[in-house]
Amino acid sequence: MDLADALSDRALSAAPRLLGALLRRQSTEGAVTVRITEVEAYSGDGSDPAAHTHRGHTSRNQVMFGPSGTLYVYFSYGMHWCANVVCAPPGAGEAVLLRAGQVVEGIQLARGRRPAARRDDDLARGPARLTQALGITGVDNGESLLGPGSGLSLRLGDPPTPAAQVRAGPRVGITKAADLPWRFWVDGDPTVSRLPRRAS
Repeated sequence: MDLADALSDRALSAAPRLLGALLRRQSTEGAVTVRITEVEAYSGDGSDPAAHTHRGHTSRNQVMFGPSGTLYVYFSYGMHWCANVVCAPPGAGEAVLLRAGQVVEGIQLARGRRPAARRDDDLARGPARLTQALGITGVDNGESLLGPGSGLSLRLGDPPTPAAQVRAGPRVGITKAADLPWRFWVDGDPTVSRLPRRAS
């Protein structure tokens, strides 16, 4: 399955497929690539009150209603950026939050962007740290991850993460529908967020 096909499905199906995917950012400073190890799905079908699209179109969430493979970046709690990959057909309003990953290219550049990180496993552990390590900000909101031009690219893991290594549990950092088991992570990976891991 190629990336476009993987992202054309609803977020709940696309999310586990993104585990092991490689998100690369090329900038004037150099390149950083993160292997994705933890994600969360957000549905636009009306059943997910935590989704930014639950109440319909706004100027903030319009990118989520666009084509799959687009990067949706928003500012969280007035403190940091979070990056999401838009999934499903245009108009569906679904995305997958990139929660954590391992820096596999450009580690010195990532360390410079994340000087507070005590260990390399902490460089992209958590959605804010991930965007910091990659240098992603609101300027990147709406950029395509499927083609050249923006300096951002995404490709699926090859081989994909085995299903036996994928775990699922409640989403975190939200107050609505937090118990839905729509957070997915690579079992045992040291870069996954240090959170209660009630897994299925």
